[in-house]
Amino acid sequence: MKILGLDSSGLAASVAIVEDDKLLAEYTTDYKKTHSQTLLPMLEELRRMIELDLDSLDAIAISSGPGSFTGLRIGSATAKGLVFAFNNPLVEVAPMEVLSWNLWGAGCLVCPLMDARRNQVYTAAYEFEARGEACEMKAVISQAPMDIGELIARLNGLGRTVTFLGDGVPVYLPAVRQELRVEYRLAPAGLNRQRAASIASLGGVYFRQGRSVDAGAHRPEYLRMSQAEQDEKQKEACRA
Repeated sequence: MKILGLDSSGLAASVAIVEDDKLLAEYTTDYKKTHSQTLLPMLEELRRMIELDLDSLDAIAISSGPGSFTGLRIGSATAKGLVFAFNNPLVEVAPMEVLSWNLWGAGCLVCPLMDARRNQVYTAAYEFEARGEACEMKAVISQAPMDIGELIARLNGLGRTVTFLGDGVPVYLPAVRQELRVEYRLAPAGLNRQRAASIASLGGVYFRQGRSVDAGAHRPEYLRMSQAEQDEKQKEACRA
């Protein structure tokens, strides 16, 4: 089974092909250029390097959101264009799950942080439970936008060691250091950002479970209004 993974939900853009239990290729960048400049050229370079026939794909896995509003729209449009062109099934994978899948099998809580601005993060917390040769990922804190102080209080209440990862870590690490009362770790480079390899891998799990969606009905999951929409709503309230 061959899965294409696409991620543009955060600062990094990433494309990968996973076939069964083997990563055939992955291309990830996190350097200045926008996703509209990088995502399709990255896919084309990856396709050329491994002589990929897009007709051979069993499914396309896409980051469903939350995350960057513009990035999610670019990833969604790219994935839907490929689905309509090559008639592939589409699988949605949440960025919080993708980040946590980077640390598959971790023996502590895994807590992804994506910067949502204004002292808020998109976040969740997961644990892995052994199931024979595999692990099941279970949500301990469900994915949601949350004030960083509220998240820290909930983690303190759980009383368990936690590993943080995601582009929100550098932003909110001072608050974590000051307020968190449980042992914590920081995931290293190579594991601490969204990776399309994890989207493709977890997307393959979901595809085997029959969790593909109709591409025409796919919409990014923003969880809240964009900053521009919030500002406009505030202006309207002031005018009222």
